[in-house]
Amino acid sequence: MFKRIFTSAMILGAAAMAPPAIAQTQLSCADRDEMTETLSRKYSESLTGAGLQSSKQLVELWSSAETGTFSIIITRPNGMSCLVASGKYWQLSPPSSADAADDAEPASG
Repeated sequence: MFKRIFTSAMILGAAAMAPPAIAQTQLSCADRDEMTETLSRKYSESLTGAGLQSSKQLVELWSSAETGTFSIIITRPNGMSCLVASGKYWQLSPPSSADAADDAEPASG
């Protein structure tokens, strides 16, 4: 009986120490103009790429060659943007040799 109580106490204690799930899923959201001003001013990031995830969500990649940081935001039609990912050591990949060959003009002759 003592083993069961001890085991239960250990499991519940470990579960109580884990971070709450809500904290792991909270997004930082703000008006798009405010969000992009912060990315630009505080992190020296500029718009690197964008695309529509759906008819109601614009995904944008902001990055800085100067600081090496990057941020991915999603903007909704109401103008609210949410930061969904960010990090350090951003690198632009050089084009592959196949891409370079496709862009080459044919030799005249």
